[in-house]
Amino acid sequence: MVVAGVLFDYETLRDHRVRPLTGLNDSKQLTKEEREGLFGAVVSCAQSFTVRVISPAEIDRNGLHRSNLEGMRSCLHSLAPPAEACLVDGFRLGPAAPEHLAVVDGDERSAAIAAASIVAKVVRDRAMRRMDALFPHYGFSSHVGYITPRHSAAVRERGPSEVHRRSFQALCYEDLVELEEARS
Repeated sequence: MVVAGVLFDYETLRDHRVRPLTGLNDSKQLTKEEREGLFGAVVSCAQSFTVRVISPAEIDRNGLHRSNLEGMRSCLHSLAPPAEACLVDGFRLGPAAPEHLAVVDGDERSAAIAAASIVAKVVRDRAMRRMDALFPHYGFSSHVGYITPRHSAAVRERGPSEVHRRSFQALCYEDLVELEEARS
């Protein structure tokens, strides 16, 4: 899992460098090429940004949701200088986080949240391509971390690699393969 935070100083976002940021949106609604272009624009325009990669072992220990929240809290704490306003996509992070506002569908409603979504997705996609080179049988570069019937079949056939979560329900792999077979 990859989470990110982006700090924009909106006072400095007034020159020609920010034109590419007009395409900011939910990373899942953009093409790979659009995300890569926006990644460069975000990194060059942001006052600061941070990325947290959460390992499969940590997710196995703490759970997916708890790991995600802790990653977001860590990102908010590490952004310096602290933001005047912290916006988070969808979730309240609890009292251990800096003061923040949870914004439902935030990656469609906030430039900073969309930028963080793009940074996290590009970093994760790049990591998945590196994992694909190390574990070519799982198709990491094609599914980039989203469960697919083909990936499920590979896990069922070969077993999980060292980068797979052990806490993930193995039956899910079976169910997806059965679903694909039923559709055929």
